[in-house]
Amino acid sequence: MTARRRVDPDFLALPRQELADAALSAALAAGASHADLRVHRITTELIQLRDRELETSVVNREIGLAVRVIVNGTWGFASHAELDPAVAAETARRAVKVATSLAVLNSERIELAPEPVYTDVSWVSDYRIDPFDVPAADKIAVLGEYSGRLLASDGVDHVSAALHAVKEQTFYADTLGSSITQQRVRVQPTVDAVAVDAAAGSFDSMRTLAPPMARGWEAVAGDDVFDWTTELAQLPALLSEKVKAPSVTAGATDLVIDPTNLWLTIHESIGHATEYDRAIGYEAAYAGTSFATPDKLGTMRYGSEVMNVTADRTVEFGLATVGFDDEGVRAQSWDLVRDGIFVGYQLDRVFAPKLGVPRSNGCSYADSPHHVPIQRMANVSLQPGPEELSTDDLIARVDDGVYIVGDKSWSIDMQRYNFQFTGQRFFRIRNGRLDGQVRDVAYQATTTDFWGALEAVGGASTWRLGGAFNCGKAQPGQVAPVSHGCPSALFRGISVLNTREEGGRA
Repeated sequence: MTARRRVDPDFLALPRQELADAALSAALAAGASHADLRVHRITTELIQLRDRELETSVVNREIGLAVRVIVNGTWGFASHAELDPAVAAETARRAVKVATSLAVLNSERIELAPEPVYTDVSWVSDYRIDPFDVPAADKIAVLGEYSGRLLASDGVDHVSAALHAVKEQTFYADTLGSSITQQRVRVQPTVDAVAVDAAAGSFDSMRTLAPPMARGWEAVAGDDVFDWTTELAQLPALLSEKVKAPSVTAGATDLVIDPTNLWLTIHESIGHATEYDRAIGYEAAYAGTSFATPDKLGTMRYGSEVMNVTADRTVEFGLATVGFDDEGVRAQSWDLVRDGIFVGYQLDRVFAPKLGVPRSNGCSYADSPHHVPIQRMANVSLQPGPEELSTDDLIARVDDGVYIVGDKSWSIDMQRYNFQFTGQRFFRIRNGRLDGQVRDVAYQATTTDFWGALEAVGGASTWRLGGAFNCGKAQPGQVAPVSHGCPSALFRGISVLNTREEGGRA
């Protein structure tokens, strides 16, 4: 564990309690039975280099307050950019007017699952170096130095390097008495090498495997968190081999999938599929609904018996890790799939009563002070096995197959059921050993067939967190950061496509 940091003094200096007192008392006086206030400040930095030349360096700051109310069983919401108690009170009254106007359209009364009161508590994510304390020139220098290492290597023609950093600070208070202040930091460093074959009119690329993380600058500079030295040294040779590699033979294939690839399959086929609002058809924007409907809860076989999946808002360095969600619910961990059986959903305080469970599991989040909180994904992770199997141990079980590393493109239907995924690096497995790279690989399956073909998972030493900053949902659209942990995993008889042939380029 890293040392726990404190919330920034300038955020603590904001009139948080005065805003809460003004907004919540005004909401109650106007007829609300419940109200909550969220003060939300989010700072985002994006730096991009191409071939060591700076293309983008921008910092964006957004701050505001949001008031959410329930009036006669109907939601109302309003927000404002000015942090003034009088403005907060007027914003609360506007939220009540919204609820009153919408009441005629509401066919089902809002009922919130109960939650204990948390008074004057704070939570800060684990990071050592705040990236916003590091001068932009130093960040640009590190990205430029990483780019230079690759550009100095044979076979690398272009390099793109980027850093996306976010600091998010919130204050939540409600009419029940909770008051919660939080701060979290996340970084996403990427370096992409490109090889160009001018004669053939083609190119290929390979990206570093560093995931986005709920860490600070320590994940970008130096090798303490991610081994940049080894990764950047190996990348040019791997890319050169990939360019010359033979095309894969399509057909049923045994796969060993690295955590750097499997996290995205988990996100699409399990993470979205077990969002309760999707499962009941309440939400369909961006990613559709779900085949995992409530009638299948507790009975449907999602995968093989070695498949155990948890949703976790507490895992260290997870992008969706918080102390409390945006409805004041304490972060938790719970099962979604146990021994291959579908056993749980992701819920907020509205959807928990609809499912008939006594408490939300803390899945409410809004990406802006001007967006209403909605049910969002926790860190959804495949658990390692009890036996300490290494990735090499899994590869040794395969006579003829493919080892897949790194994520790239993907496609999945609107029920989270039929899908295909590609990757960054593909290695042929022959007689239990890696035997050079292949290319043009995609794997295709239905969700339950794929996870049903899971024969073995690696031990805890192979477990890694992957993830994304930009999981999209809702209208108006919101994005949320989320991590997915998993071990290396062995799947039998998965349909592999040759993407060159599928694209008519054979």
